[in-house]
Amino acid sequence: MQRSTIFKVCTLAGLFGAGIIYLMNASWLAPIPQGKPTLISHRGVYQTYNRENLTRDECTATRIYPPQHAYLENTIASMEAAFANGADIVEIDIHPTTDGEFAVFHDWTLDCRTDGTGITREHSLANLKTLDIGYGYTFDGGITFPFRGQGIGLLPSLQEVLQQFPGKPFLLNIKSNDPTEAEKLDAYLRRYQLPVNSRLMAYGGARPIHRLRELRPDALAFSRDSAKKCALGYWLIGWSGYIPQTCRNSIVMAPNTWHWALWGWPNRFIDRISRSGSLAIVLDHRGDKYGLTAIYQPEDLNYLPENYNGVIWVEKIEVIGPLLQAGR
Repeated sequence: MQRSTIFKVCTLAGLFGAGIIYLMNASWLAPIPQGKPTLISHRGVYQTYNRENLTRDECTATRIYPPQHAYLENTIASMEAAFANGADIVEIDIHPTTDGEFAVFHDWTLDCRTDGTGITREHSLANLKTLDIGYGYTFDGGITFPFRGQGIGLLPSLQEVLQQFPGKPFLLNIKSNDPTEAEKLDAYLRRYQLPVNSRLMAYGGARPIHRLRELRPDALAFSRDSAKKCALGYWLIGWSGYIPQTCRNSIVMAPNTWHWALWGWPNRFIDRISRSGSLAIVLDHRGDKYGLTAIYQPEDLNYLPENYNGVIWVEKIEVIGPLLQAGR
């Protein structure tokens, strides 16, 4: 066979293969999305802050913008407000305590936001409840502290949160990389028979998340490590329609500048991820030097396709939620 003939055969075979791959991943051939997006509210309704030149260990409570509401993150009131503004899921941060509870609080230490000191998990829940969690907030460099004295007793336990909102889903942020923390969390939830009528969702360090997935195979759980493995695996073989194991029963990240790498984006991709028992979550690509962030501004929604019904990680639910409820 002449070289030109071989070249033509190879070219036609390549074109045929490319066509098959295109059709297998054509978004327009996938089911048309139905329903509205699922919104995850980061920390509930809370005091957002200036991220410019932010360092890893800097106290963000001293960088808040002038307050536009009175809610403090990770409190019952902030969660109620988040659900009222359209949140389907609220993300919260948890720490084990010395008296066998789990405290809902963001920071590894108490010194930034509260009038306490030391590592959060080295305190009892009873002690944490005596603290003023609004103590350290300031927007004017320490001239005024608008929430000082208003946060006493507002730090909740995980039990209190889940019992306050039965059936409402929460995304739990495990704040360590200790695998025994997953075992403590599993035992804690079983003791209180929680969550009620909702699926356990969690993220955090690779080791506790791996252990949690062993203990609760039906949980939606992911770490930064598993998210990276999922993204790489899907980029390599997702074109075939096969979903890598690391993308199953998980939360799959879909940063808004990586859509070119997501085979079948948006409709086919979201359909595949949904059928694998996972959630595909849209994030803001810009974030900061420590990683991706949630959607902050209404204009950040403009890149979403029409009829998008996947999950959106939202930073200001009190702004984004009503906007999406009104149909953008």
